[in-house]
Amino acid sequence: MFHHTHPYPPFIPEGATKLIVGTLPPPRFTTKEYKSGDVNFCYGSRDGQLWPILDRIFNLELRFETTPEAVHQRKTFLRKQGIGVCDIVESARRDKIDASDLGMQEVELRDLIQILGKHPSIETLLFMGGNSKNGPEYFFRKLIKKYSMNYEVISSVVPRVHQFALPNSERKIKTVSLTAPSGAANRAVGSLALYKELKNKNPEMNTIDFRVMQYREFFLS
Repeated sequence: MFHHTHPYPPFIPEGATKLIVGTLPPPRFTTKEYKSGDVNFCYGSRDGQLWPILDRIFNLELRFETTPEAVHQRKTFLRKQGIGVCDIVESARRDKIDASDLGMQEVELRDLIQILGKHPSIETLLFMGGNSKNGPEYFFRKLIKKYSMNYEVISSVVPRVHQFALPNSERKIKTVSLTAPSGAANRAVGSLALYKELKNKNPEMNTIDFRVMQYREFFLS
């Protein structure tokens, strides 16, 4: 059974107000067997859509290559915008070596509650996916059960928004469950009523365009 460990520690700039939260990068990032176009950093898979989406929102002119310069571009952007990255999964076991969230077994989580306690400026968690099994919101819900925390619904419309207070604190943090920036989530995007409505108005719209529209609101706010 493959031990899929997270290759990157949390990257949280001083004063960050937002935190990107996903699960694990593809196994090749653990074994350092990169493909052409991969970036050796969080969400660096050439098949992933987060950085192409952010590239469009912020006009970053990012490089998509396995070079130190490409990593530097992303870290500089995150520091400038006050955005951190801390995936919730530290490690998992896999029978099949692939990037499927559903394939994760014996999952070990990072304790985001303790991490948030060490970073008092963070106000929003941006989940890269929702509450489907083994998604980031799913694991976060499991984590907060240990703390007996309330998870209050602010909006049940996709992307769902919740709020919680840290234990023994009045500090409240918002969570936003964005549509996952992966090809596997394209079917879910296609089934959304809003996407269908927009697609009818503009047949050239695609699932990346839809994510750009959705992400823009929460990354720029």
